[in-house]
Amino acid sequence: MDVKPPLQVCVISLERSIARRQRVEDQLDKTSIQWQFINAVDGYALPSMPISYKQSKVKRLQGYELTPGEVGCFLSHIKVWELCLQNNVTTLVFEDDFLIGENLKSVIDDLLSTTNQWNLVRLSGIYETRHQILEKRLTYDLVQNLGEPCGTAAYMIQPAAAKILLDNAMDIYEPVDHYLEHYSKHGLRCLAVKPYPIGLAHTKSTITDRPGRPPVKGFRKLLRSIFRFIDRRISSNPWFPGV
Repeated sequence: MDVKPPLQVCVISLERSIARRQRVEDQLDKTSIQWQFINAVDGYALPSMPISYKQSKVKRLQGYELTPGEVGCFLSHIKVWELCLQNNVTTLVFEDDFLIGENLKSVIDDLLSTTNQWNLVRLSGIYETRHQILEKRLTYDLVQNLGEPCGTAAYMIQPAAAKILLDNAMDIYEPVDHYLEHYSKHGLRCLAVKPYPIGLAHTKSTITDRPGRPPVKGFRKLLRSIFRFIDRRISSNPWFPGV
């Protein structure tokens, strides 16, 4: 794969995840892509949660608390957004659980030639969702997902989009993949490539720990709605505006 600047490629991975890093190297070293590891933040190794995570408010407005792994994963992606903005270059972001598809090179080349059409675009997703086709390209469709595909195994982001995400990430209160899709918060459309050119290895994550949370419902859901309504009324920067 002959991918040249203006693209930087970052793979988020815990430094201690030797086996996962070896698998990443085995995949990417078969290509000519230039890439680098970004040491992930281990949420469980933090001496305390960051000041950006306000535990009691998160519980009120979400109906549940984030796990340390989810917070660490969010902080890890913030590191990459900062690098994207600092270097002022379009960035391909991987987590270390990806599988490269056969058409990745053509997709990347085409996205780099059409940067006026997107700011942030998914290359993978955990779930298939309905979508609206925005433009049909030669080897893929550029789409707007109509549901949440979840996951952050692979996406491309431009510096302007990284700045928007950083400006609106002063508080951490939801998993990072939900934040990418949270248009009402940051106003950034997260588009997607279909079919996805990146698959998932489905190995147990060492960065985050997505729990099988039961849905918030009944009295808890009503209470959450009340707290969100109050937050929209009293906060100059509500977490769930217009929701």
